[in-house]
Amino acid sequence: MAQLLAGEGRDRAMSELNGWSATDGRDAIVKSFRFNDFNQAWGFMSRCALMAERMDHHPEWFNVYNRVDVTLSTHDAGGLTERDIKLAMFMDRVAGH
Repeated sequence: MAQLLAGEGRDRAMSELNGWSATDGRDAIVKSFRFNDFNQAWGFMSRCALMAERMDHHPEWFNVYNRVDVTLSTHDAGGLTERDIKLAMFMDRVAGH
């Protein structure tokens, strides 16, 4: 099972992310991505879905037109792990952030 990030390790991991923030009330990170249109948003989701499947680590997300809101948390560990950080970094690269 993945280990929860805490202390300096968590701070260091969070400092490597662009625009992600901790959520209130649970151990997770969130970010809202904006694209030019639905096609770009869907393309982003498709690329991220393929990576998530390879990682066996699936995001919680919500899409409306050009916006994709993402929440990442490792459910079987009960919170934020390195798996979430890696998927967040991948999503940022795909989105060009």
